[in-house]
Amino acid sequence: MTENALPNLTGAQAFQLAELFRALSDTSRVRIIAALLEGEVNVSALAELVGISESAVSHQLRTLRQMRLVRARKQGREVYYSLDDDHVVDLFQRGLDHVQHG
Repeated sequence: MTENALPNLTGAQAFQLAELFRALSDTSRVRIIAALLEGEVNVSALAELVGISESAVSHQLRTLRQMRLVRARKQGREVYYSLDDDHVVDLFQRGLDHVQHG
């Protein structure tokens, strides 16, 4: 992409991208994603890692699932959450690198 060129972005894509960044605009959701960098975890463990109630974690996970940032896997009565794919890891890491730069 040249310096002044804009990417070919549809209105729907612009909306989805804005929603993605909106999903990342909450500190609890960012902390949940950071905890999931270590691997799959259930709600109870996430609540303990992040320091918020299980109810609050579940609420935030709903948003993250809708944005396809996390996925769920049910095993018996437990539901385990993990990051959806490597794009989420990369996006998070790039954001963190930017924040820690300089």
